[in-house]
Amino acid sequence: MLFEVTALGEGRRERLRLDAADAADAAEQARLQGLTVLGVRAGGLPVLALKRPARFPLTLFSRELLALLGSGLSLVESLQTLAEKESRPETRKVLQELLKHLYEGESFSAAVGRNPAAFPPLYVATVRAAERTSDLPQALGRYVAYQEQVEQVRKKAVAAAVYPVMLIFVGGLVSIFLLGYVTPRFASIYADNMERLPWASRLLMEWGALIQKHGLGAGLFGLAALAGTTALAIRPSTRAAIGRMAWRLPLLGERLRIFQLTRFYRTVGMLLSGGITVTASLEMAGGLLNPELRQRLAAAARDIREGKSISAAMERAGLTTPVASRMLRVGEKSGRMGEMMESIAAFHDEETNRFVEWFTRLFEPLLMTAIGLIIGLIVVLLYLPIFELAASLE
Repeated sequence: MLFEVTALGEGRRERLRLDAADAADAAEQARLQGLTVLGVRAGGLPVLALKRPARFPLTLFSRELLALLGSGLSLVESLQTLAEKESRPETRKVLQELLKHLYEGESFSAAVGRNPAAFPPLYVATVRAAERTSDLPQALGRYVAYQEQVEQVRKKAVAAAVYPVMLIFVGGLVSIFLLGYVTPRFASIYADNMERLPWASRLLMEWGALIQKHGLGAGLFGLAALAGTTALAIRPSTRAAIGRMAWRLPLLGERLRIFQLTRFYRTVGMLLSGGITVTASLEMAGGLLNPELRQRLAAAARDIREGKSISAAMERAGLTTPVASRMLRVGEKSGRMGEMMESIAAFHDEETNRFVEWFTRLFEPLLMTAIGLIIGLIVVLLYLPIFELAASLE
């Protein structure tokens, strides 16, 4: 849902249009950009755009900038090179704006911070921390590695979902063809003997006769139902409700919790390795968690500010697993907390991959069996009267 946020930033009043789940989420997004929120109101209706604005290729930009800096070019020279070779107008405009701010004497972190649509708060914080220690190439390398790991997890999840979605789509098309085209023709054949048909077959034939009589209306109703379901499914409130139901499922809920904690630990580990303080890292990475875990994180951050250890605070808030608790304690003793959090994320990534592989191997045969039974039931009900007639003639 779109919200219009009125905020104060750098001495001037600004209006932002943000896509958020609710008003509180929109206000939090504005605060993460360093703005003081003055007011939030719903602005605009969510629509399906035929052409979405092109997203800034942040990972590619960081990888190319890292390569140019590693070759000995200065930051300004590197950005000039990227702007000159860029063919996409939107991306070139972002790079030219960065150069403009750098020519005016601003730091690189301040320049990227002026464009939150292209550079998220996590990226800005990474660059700002790198400027303090003069290790921008190392920070860019960490960010690129972080994004590649996140993208790898996303690709695995998408790949695991492709085959089941295709099965459902093809099975649905076959079922619609049988019900909308084949069944009405069988219904016309059995029209004079409808009362003699078995109950289930008669019900199916009545459905076919109804479609034959009101085919256009049924088709329009089906399209309207599909459009309404799609519009409802893309609403943030609907996705949030589905997410809450998924979290209540015994097996899936725990896996979703571990998946969110894995992303959280990887992000915090990257920020800590870049020199950002623990409390700031926790605050910036908190947006990756769902509202319940975010509240627990706020309690853990409060305990850490009061002097408790990270491992104790996180364990008390329920933001750890047995493996994570032990590794956090090791990280505190060794002073390598950032590396240890990244190791926690890597460990649970492997665990999640094994679960996804196991679930896919189990779910796909079950789904194929269910679709086959549905299609087979329709075919059997279509031919059952013929089988009974053949049996009576013997």
